[in-house]
Amino acid sequence: MTAAVPGPCDGGIAAAAEARPSAPKRMTLIASILASSLAFIDGSVVNVALPAIGSDLGAEAAGLQWIVNAYLLPLSALLLLGGGAGDKFGRRRLFIGGIALFAVASSLCAAAATLPLLLAGRALQGVASAMLMPNSLALLGAAFAGAARGRAIGTWAAAGAIAGALGPLLGGWLVEAVGWRAIFLINLPLCAGAIWLGWRYVAESREETQVPLDWLGVLVATLALGALTWGLTVLSGGGSGIGGGWTATMLGLGAMLLFVLIERRRGDRAIMPLAMFGTASFAGLTILTFFLYAALGGLFVLLPYVLIELRGYSPVAAGAALLPLPAVIGLGSRMMGAVAARTGPRLPLTIGPLVVAAGFALATRIGEGTSYWADVLPAVLVIAIGMAGAVAPLTTAVMASVDGDHVGTANGFNSAVARTGGLIATALLGSVLAARGEALAHAFDAAALVAAGAAAVAGLAALILLRPAEMRTPQAEGSDS
Repeated sequence: MTAAVPGPCDGGIAAAAEARPSAPKRMTLIASILASSLAFIDGSVVNVALPAIGSDLGAEAAGLQWIVNAYLLPLSALLLLGGGAGDKFGRRRLFIGGIALFAVASSLCAAAATLPLLLAGRALQGVASAMLMPNSLALLGAAFAGAARGRAIGTWAAAGAIAGALGPLLGGWLVEAVGWRAIFLINLPLCAGAIWLGWRYVAESREETQVPLDWLGVLVATLALGALTWGLTVLSGGGSGIGGGWTATMLGLGAMLLFVLIERRRGDRAIMPLAMFGTASFAGLTILTFFLYAALGGLFVLLPYVLIELRGYSPVAAGAALLPLPAVIGLGSRMMGAVAARTGPRLPLTIGPLVVAAGFALATRIGEGTSYWADVLPAVLVIAIGMAGAVAPLTTAVMASVDGDHVGTANGFNSAVARTGGLIATALLGSVLAARGEALAHAFDAAALVAAGAAAVAGLAALILLRPAEMRTPQAEGSDS
């Protein structure tokens, strides 16, 4: 997901891992935070730099979309495989390898003289994030147990929110003071620190019972997402190539169907076991996640772009405009997690997305308005309040909607769905990114209304499909010794 907040169920991946003795726990936590911050920061700073990159490399609307989606596509498709490979080959090995690859990819992005080279670097960053993110969380789950594990996950989530909040601000400052290439060079010291901590302090862990990886399923899913994303990007931009766009979109949808058939045949050995969809609640949560994070992903791409291109904001000011969103989500998520524990997840997961929908309806004032305090801030705050009401309950609900054998897989899948939502949303933004002047304002208004509709669908999915009787009550864990 191209957003400055952690995915909805990233923390659940760590919670699902078995506790084992490890090297110093504090250093493992710091290494996990540093590595995850790479993905959180890089997923947000690029959005602030899109106008500068487009101007320097001569990127049209489709090129700007691919600067975002070249990262999201491999991350969405390979996230579950990255976790499975860590379980099989060693989580520490995949963790350190992913960080090293991220450093190489960031260097390629910073040195890119053409758009294709930049896109290649962004794709490598996505592959690296798919390696390091699930394994950084699984290493947390291996290092901590019981209440200490919960505190570690909470610290990781808070650090991710802070990194996401500071990312656009830092990115905007770097674009202004140094140039857009600096937003990729800032990753290198973080990579170096995380690799050193991982090599020096983090203990290796892996699953004792190893299942063959679902390589065919991953390949078909990647091809499906790639064809679908390319097709929708062409179609949303208009102009020539419409026939090819429709062909790619249809091929992508067909490959999605083939992926489902492959997963059905593989049963519990599948990367996406269809047994998880045995309840209406899990299906509803998947629909909710896709539409809610598609709306949010579109906002993170469009809002800085519109403020810079249409309203004359500096990159720093555009980054600061998004600051309330991760801040409010980070502050409100813990409280809403407690509320969901008392009331059940259905009510907050219905109300939260509907509040987000109201915030996107307010965002239609941004295109025409000129005041941050009267036009931008109210919409961002309402969206943030709604998201704060949904993030923590969503993680809890996903974990409770499947049997104990599928908790880790369900969390990873839900996180991948969130990022896929942002991927598809960005692929549909071509006509908005291609617009100029007041046409851009009108296109942004239309996109905000579509996002409001998507968030409303998310809330209705929770209301209609979530069934408390299907929810499993997670067993409490003991405290860490």
